This record gives sequence, structure tokens and C-alpha cells, in this order.
Amino acid sequence: MLDEMRAIVSVLIGKALEGDTNAASIVLAKTLPSIKAQAEKVNFDFDATAPISDQVAQVLEAIAAGAVAPDVGRLIIDSIKSLSDIRATEELSARIEALEEARDARG
Repeated sequence: MLDEMRAIVSVLIGKALEGDTNAASIVLAKTLPSIKAQAEKVNFDFDATAPISDQVAQVLEAIAAGAVAPDVGRLIIDSIKSLSDIRATEELSARIEALEEARDARG
């Protein structure tokens, strides 16, 4: 089966070299890594200790000022929301543990 695969690859490469764009596409897809979009790095004034709504407002201000592209701003806002959700879950878990400990101490 390995010999058949080698023959198939040879045929594909031959067709690609002859100008067959479908064959070239297959060869390139299997030999080159996919190019993935990458968000640009940004630098703007941001206070991570501010309340969540203020953090989002800071990002929106940076977008409005042209310091941050809208799509990158959306990624930052989504990240702020994810972190906020994680913190809320952690705080809720800590509160439940404290309540359970208080109940057990009384019981």
C-alpha cells in the first residue's frame, strides 16, 4: 500500500508541475502549514484593576481613537468577559464552600 501511495503522490506532483491547480492545491495543502490569521499587537492605556464596565469602556475608547482595530477590540472585550465569568464562578464556589463549612461547624 505504501508503494501505491508513493505512486499517487508522484502523479499528483507531476500534474501540479504541469499546471493542474487542483493537484497543486492538494500537494500544497498537505505539505505547507495553514496560514492562520493573527491579531495585531496593540498598546493603549488600560487599567486591569478597574471595574469590568470601565475596562470595556477603555477598550471602546481605544477603538474610537483608532488605537485598536474593531475586530481586535472585540477579542479584548470577549477576553475581559471570559475572565469576569471565571472570577464570578470562583467567587461563587468560595461562597458555597464557606456556607458549607459554617453549616458543618454548627451541625
